[in-house]
Amino acid sequence: MSDPTSATTAELQRTPLHDLHLSLGARMVPFAGYSMPLQYGAGIVAEHRHTRAAASLFDVSHMGQLWLRGAQAAQALESLLPIDVQGLASGRQRYGLLLDAGGGILDDLMLSHRPRSGEVGAPDEYFLVVNAARKQHDLDWLRGHLGARCTVEPLQRQALLALQGPQAAQALQQLLPGVAGMRFMDTAWTQLPASVGSAWVFLSRSGYTGEDGFEISVPGAHAAALARALLELPGVAPAGLGARDTLRLEAGLCLYGHDIDTTTTPVQAGLQWSIQTVRRRGGARAGGFPGAEVVLAQLDDPSGLGRVRVGLRGLQRAPVREGTELRDAAGLAIGSVTSGALTPSADAAIAMGYVEPRLSAAGSELLAVVRGKLLAMQVVSMPFVAHRYARA
Repeated sequence: MSDPTSATTAELQRTPLHDLHLSLGARMVPFAGYSMPLQYGAGIVAEHRHTRAAASLFDVSHMGQLWLRGAQAAQALESLLPIDVQGLASGRQRYGLLLDAGGGILDDLMLSHRPRSGEVGAPDEYFLVVNAARKQHDLDWLRGHLGARCTVEPLQRQALLALQGPQAAQALQQLLPGVAGMRFMDTAWTQLPASVGSAWVFLSRSGYTGEDGFEISVPGAHAAALARALLELPGVAPAGLGARDTLRLEAGLCLYGHDIDTTTTPVQAGLQWSIQTVRRRGGARAGGFPGAEVVLAQLDDPSGLGRVRVGLRGLQRAPVREGTELRDAAGLAIGSVTSGALTPSADAAIAMGYVEPRLSAAGSELLAVVRGKLLAMQVVSMPFVAHRYARA
């Protein structure tokens, strides 16, 4: 999820589901240059709980969707991403990071190796979903650095829907038979039924809530019909950005521009798991990406990181928001909060932030400065609420 903007209503872009949101009573807000639903009539807490119990439909069409194609596409991508692209099988998806020369995070994204279309024998391509506020930057960055090695194009007429929750597979199976057999991070082309327009859609079994679910890339002209069909399925209800944010926080997932940015490296952010062995020192294709010297050195010796991302749980039920200063027992400033809220499923004030490594171990106690008062917090392991992805 990307950063909100201060654009006026007249300047805001609209997703293909804009009219549907209004008809459902959504409270619309500016977000990343778009008019987006913050919540519907039931409210953020109810939408959050419904996602944990059943299935919620989110409009994430503001996100950037790009495709990249070329004979050397995998090798080209590895020159910019510190992940194993060449080893990513067709029909699979992987989390990745774009880095600058200093190892700072320019954006985080999802990368899929997919057949080019639903037709048998069509050539493969790579499909990227990037943050809304970074999509033009990422398009320019990819084109500028990959040059003639690949074709990189935005999918400007595509919408993106996310169906999330423990009943998501059961519900979607009624509309798209066969999807329940997919595993976490599997991707597939499938054709919508004639009642929804017969268009080909590309879906992944993934999401941003920590729950099982699917993201569906659909031609914009068919998005509203698909969304209506999904909302008619048992257990499915609409949810907005507010619930999406509290869900992802409980899942310990980073929000670009808040928990990660160009001032943080993958190792400081605790995202080193996304850098596969083959791209690390001693690996067959080690390095070769922007910031490699910095990042690989930090992987080898994390003693000089300066600060690291941690999970925090408040010992009181007072929310601790982004920007809150964190101190040690002696009153010394040792970090700050990057995301925080009092969330429904964790039933506590939880937060993520950056602190000095000496206080990053689980169980460490810190003090948050909230309106002049010192609130006790404890470093805890993440996620705050266990993930329920369909890995088997």
